[in-house]
Parts: sequence; C-alpha cells; structure tokens
Amino acid sequence: MSDWLDAIAWNTDGLAPAVAQDAASGEVLTLAWMNREALERTVETGEATYWSRSRKALWHKGETSGHFQKVVEIRIDCDADAILLRVESVGGIACHTGRRRCFFNKLEGAGGERRWVATEPVLEIPGKTHG
Repeated sequence: MSDWLDAIAWNTDGLAPAVAQDAASGEVLTLAWMNREALERTVETGEATYWSRSRKALWHKGETSGHFQKVVEIRIDCDADAILLRVESVGGIACHTGRRRCFFNKLEGAGGERRWVATEPVLEIPGKTHG
C-alpha cells in the first residue's frame, strides 16, 4: 500500500527535496523539503504540504497566507531522490518574502565585482506571513 512512498530515496533525515514548478509556465517557484507524511498529505489533499526543517513540523503551504499550491502533477527524478510538484499557485505568491518565486536573486557582474541582485518586485508588504 505504501510502495509508492517506499520508492523515494529519502535521505538520512527522512527527507527529499521538493521543487514546486508553475504548471502553466514551467517557472521554478521554490525548493522545499518533504518527508513521507508531507508527500502523503499532498497526495490526499491535492495541495502542497512540506516539512519545515526550522520548525520541525509539517507546513501546509498557504495555511496562514492563503497562497496555496494546488498540485496538478507529481513526479520524481531518475534517482528517486527529488520530487517535482507541478502546481497552480493561488494568489501568485510562492515566497515568504512576498515575491512570485523564491529564485529572485540573480548573480550579476564579473570578476571581483560579482553580487546578488534582487530582480523581481515584492508583490505584497513584507511582514505578512506568506507560508
């Protein structure tokens, strides 16, 4: 009954990285972590649930912010050690900073002048919970 969960190559902490990708555009929204229970709940509810390593607790994305991730499709990679969630992002915000995606910092410059630059705007006022 849990063969599909047993197929995942969970790391020594019982976790696997999970990439959330916009189902329509293909844009990578975020990278989070899942354990068996998070993946099982995601499948049961149709909404992304992750494992928060800092809180050491399940995290139902959007529970406090309203920015849920409705799951369209779930895949694993060739080594079965990474999970891909193709999602519809409710409210258009995936990042706790209030941006559309977590990958908004871009490396710019050359040589000793390289630096990370935020390239996307905050869509909501920081300080509001975006979990």
